[in-house]
Amino acid sequence: MMNILIIAAIFILLDWYAFQATRLLVTDFSSNTRLTIYSVYWAISLVALIGFIFYNLGGKNVLSDGQRTFLFGWIFVNYASKFFGSVVLIIDDVVRLGQWAYAQFSTNDVVDNGNTSENISRSEFLATASVVATVVPALGLSYGIASVAHDYRVHRVRVPMKGLPSAFEGLRIAQLSDIHSGSFFNRKAVQHGIEIVLSEKPDLIFFTGDLVNNKATEVEDYLPIFSKLSAPLGVFSILGNHDYGDYTSWPSRQVKQVNLANLKEAHRLMGWKLMLDQNKILEIDNHRLAILGVENWGTGGFAQYGNLEKAYRGVDDADTRILLSHDPSHWDAQVRPNHSDIELTLSGHTHGGQVGIEWGNLRWSFVQYRYKQWAGLYQENNQQLYVNRGFGYIGYPGRLGIRPEIAILELTSA
Repeated sequence: MMNILIIAAIFILLDWYAFQATRLLVTDFSSNTRLTIYSVYWAISLVALIGFIFYNLGGKNVLSDGQRTFLFGWIFVNYASKFFGSVVLIIDDVVRLGQWAYAQFSTNDVVDNGNTSENISRSEFLATASVVATVVPALGLSYGIASVAHDYRVHRVRVPMKGLPSAFEGLRIAQLSDIHSGSFFNRKAVQHGIEIVLSEKPDLIFFTGDLVNNKATEVEDYLPIFSKLSAPLGVFSILGNHDYGDYTSWPSRQVKQVNLANLKEAHRLMGWKLMLDQNKILEIDNHRLAILGVENWGTGGFAQYGNLEKAYRGVDDADTRILLSHDPSHWDAQVRPNHSDIELTLSGHTHGGQVGIEWGNLRWSFVQYRYKQWAGLYQENNQQLYVNRGFGYIGYPGRLGIRPEIAILELTSA
């Protein structure tokens, strides 16, 4: 409760800061117009604030998946945009405080009382800059929800592998990750994404974790859609950190265990082979391709349920090994140091940050400051890691600059 009150207080402070800029810009408007603008401003803010408190005091348990997504989106866009706008005003306040402190100890008889025409102009400029810094992110983030959240992009990547048997040359793998079905609000768009996967006619399909946000019930409405995924060599999947139900409250430990069992059953019902620290050998023209799948294992406070050694048993004599591991931090922490013969690892987890820039060779997202490998293909010696940007989204119910991904990986000889 205390954390909720602290965050709510921060939100009120953001509302107040952003309102100062709005109030200054409409000073010359008629009283009725000002009243209308003020009413709209505080109505939007009040809905967001009440929604935040309601959501965190149990409301998330009575809302549908779509309602939760809409409410969280409203809250996120409202306060994320006001944060950017308030930064302008906060910086100005800090500068003014510094000037005032300097004036107290300075022998120069120079005092900025804020009453000159120059200062008035400066205040108006800052107010305008603050409003622009608020409106632009708000429009961008709203666009990311309305138009980009399900704008799937196919990333076709050739993966050169040293010593690849000719039997595996040109093998096409479709990788999906981070579906987060509890966040979806457009069933038809999700179905279209699956149709895109099938149109690529992959030989293998891999799903690298986070089918839901918290509960197995989130995927129930999408079972008929995801069960359409099929490939000649099979569909293989693993669990991600969100699949265990660790981020929500349960009446008892037994209820949580039943939820996990139901989620595993969902994989079976869809025809996906769920890999729980296991491996599967596929033989193609007398050559052995080993598929390893581990439960979630991540650094930085994330759960470490996976057992790589258990998944590895019996694959040391395979011609090629592909590991499915949800969290890319696993690659540097355990995979590369302990198993240099795992040629390719497929991960997800990062979502590419959901918001960022990918334009030619320019790539940036805030998530890169947390993860060394956060999107695309990486190589160290003869080992490679592909980090999928994710099919869905969580938290912010959209994407901006980092679009949802369907990866088509083609194995080739190095």
